Amino acid sequence: MTIVKFPDDFIWGAATAAYQVEGAYKEDGRGMSIWDTFSRTPGKVFEGDNGDVACDMYHLYPEDVKRMAEMGIRSYRFSVAWPRIIPDGSGAVNEKGLAFYHNLVDELHKYGIEPMLTLYHWDLPQALQDRGGWLNRETIHHFVRYAETVFNSLRGKVRMWATFNEPWCISFLSHYIGAHAPGMRELQAGIDVAHNVLVAHGKTVQLFRELGIEGQIGIAPNTEWHEPYSDKEEDIDAAYRRSGYLNEWFLRPVMTGKYPEKLVEWFRGKGAELKIEEGDMELIGSKIDFLGINFYTGGIGRYNPESGDLFDYEEVPMGWDKTDIGWNIYPQGLYNVLTYIKREFGDIALYITENGACYNDEPSADGKVHDTGRVEYLRKHVLQVHRAIESGVNVKGYYCWSLMDNFEWAYGYSMRFGLIYVDYETQERIPKDSYRWYRRLAQLNWMDV
Repeated sequence: MTIVKFPDDFIWGAATAAYQVEGAYKEDGRGMSIWDTFSRTPGKVFEGDNGDVACDMYHLYPEDVKRMAEMGIRSYRFSVAWPRIIPDGSGAVNEKGLAFYHNLVDELHKYGIEPMLTLYHWDLPQALQDRGGWLNRETIHHFVRYAETVFNSLRGKVRMWATFNEPWCISFLSHYIGAHAPGMRELQAGIDVAHNVLVAHGKTVQLFRELGIEGQIGIAPNTEWHEPYSDKEEDIDAAYRRSGYLNEWFLRPVMTGKYPEKLVEWFRGKGAELKIEEGDMELIGSKIDFLGINFYTGGIGRYNPESGDLFDYEEVPMGWDKTDIGWNIYPQGLYNVLTYIKREFGDIALYITENGACYNDEPSADGKVHDTGRVEYLRKHVLQVHRAIESGVNVKGYYCWSLMDNFEWAYGYSMRFGLIYVDYETQERIPKDSYRWYRRLAQLNWMDV
């Protein structure tokens, strides 16, 4: 038996997002979000599911925080719902919305659990979408005001802050691929939104410094790793482009203040131009304290101009196992992402802000959920995190996605990622085998492999 031990100050955590777990979509002054609208648009979300109730964490958070404490995690990553704080995105502040997050944070502190707060996890107020959403640079101003409201309200109680979760999903997935709210399908829109979101991120980081908020601030992009099938230059370039528009397009400007020129040229060839205003890149490159890294999957692929892919990339099936959502299980890819970041950008502190697996296991006859697939997925990926640390990568913590089963965006309630099983009819919570495995890891700070 081989033991792998993590640094004494390593943080084990779990994560959720507001729209996916809170419910209470009309309570205490909350405004409508683009996901309230999108989920009510026929054909957009599996079986017409929505987040109206979700896991009802708005009411059940004391029970859920107690389960976190029982699991032994040191930190909980959650997001704040902008429509709860400023219902129309730009007008009056809703004090009842702020009160909910104060209560949640106070409950976390009661059990010694450090909050990591994400300001934006996709639930833009619908009123701002009606005025152009993230395509309208005015939204940048409104986001910074919203961030200032949350900063000033929770300063001293929250020390770990992330501006945006997965800007690729906010931009390309939602405005080019069209799978998420608001469901647009235009490459130029994806490019424009990505840039505006990064400007909003930079302005928010600067505001954080100006206000003198104690603590750390970063951003949490989603990453994948795509290897070339061969050493042919055309395969290498295609794999770079496929990985790059998740990794390079967001990490490089945040870390260096410059977009990757090869991708700028590729997008230009597809008819999409960057629209950069004076001072934008300096803002985007504002110094952050940490990078959050979300990682789930990757692949191996080759150049194929007939593939129909934006980057002339075609994935080659390698016979790998897949999770129930259909994603390749590729733990080595997480190590590759982490070492690439160190190689390209130095020793910035890293947190794995999301990593987890979809397995739709139901309770067995014994009343327990035996999710052996998830346990094995987590074990393999946590081992790659340890390997990265041994290689000198400055990884400070790991947040499992997710604390509990929840509303999985366009998949509705058909996909389960949780360490805790949720019966959506009764709101009963059932800790899974993976919960117990993760509890042991968090409490011991080592695992055997």
